[in-house]
Amino acid sequence: MKHFLYLLTFCAFICCKNTPTTDNVSEVQPSKLVSLFKASNSDYPNISVHRGGKGLVNYPENSLETLKYVNDSIVAVYEIDVAQTKDGQLVLLHDNSIDRTTTGSGKVNELTYNELKKFNLKDDYGNVTTFKIPLFSEVLNWSVQNNVIITVDIKKSVSHDVVIEAIRKAKAEDVSVIITYDVKEAKTAYQLAPELLISVPARNNDEFDRLLDAGIPTKNMLAFTGTRLSEASLYKTLHDNNIVCMLGTLGNLDKSAEARGDELYVQWKENGADIIATDRPFEAFKAINN
Repeated sequence: MKHFLYLLTFCAFICCKNTPTTDNVSEVQPSKLVSLFKASNSDYPNISVHRGGKGLVNYPENSLETLKYVNDSIVAVYEIDVAQTKDGQLVLLHDNSIDRTTTGSGKVNELTYNELKKFNLKDDYGNVTTFKIPLFSEVLNWSVQNNVIITVDIKKSVSHDVVIEAIRKAKAEDVSVIITYDVKEAKTAYQLAPELLISVPARNNDEFDRLLDAGIPTKNMLAFTGTRLSEASLYKTLHDNNIVCMLGTLGNLDKSAEARGDELYVQWKENGADIIATDRPFEAFKAINN
């Protein structure tokens, strides 16, 4: 009888040890943006500011000061570019070199962050400002504190996992979207960060089908439909899947609106573009939201 009780106790211990608890079960907590950016919603920003603000006098692209300046006037999403310095620091910069946008010269991956801090940012017209190249972490912290959504364009020299780690460290999952440019990259981003909203390339129905075949859930998709006007069937397909569509008007479409009238932004939105990604954020915002 005594041995039987020992055996019963031992079995009970093993069963309890092997029973899963809430501490052991790791469930992915999706970003709030996953539920916010739905075609069935309407309370997400409908303007995306290219490079955080481009073509603005005395306000350089990819500058924290420019983000603050634009954000004081309109509600928007801010597209930013993330590069990496020689000493592994993540900074905001679009080009491989700092020549065009700063008072310095050289490739960003051949310069340390302390070396970058010696130079000032220039606007698109060559005007030198007092602003410096910001750290990605500084922008993330500002975005979290002010509930400002950023879409993160990861430069080819930077690995996705390093950027995602920085987002998680800053607890910025609820304000961050990862930008991808092909199906393979989108699949990698989803596998690394299934909790995040991902900007995926969906410029036609075939490309969207490849995204589905890659196993990326539609709930994680924000569809970038390119910088040309798409067929109505594409917008319908994406909206039927409750996916928000972003049209890049930066470039030729922005020029058309400037020449022919800003009401074109309204027309493009009525045709199916939920978000306008633009180099003319103030004009596009005013046209759409008035």
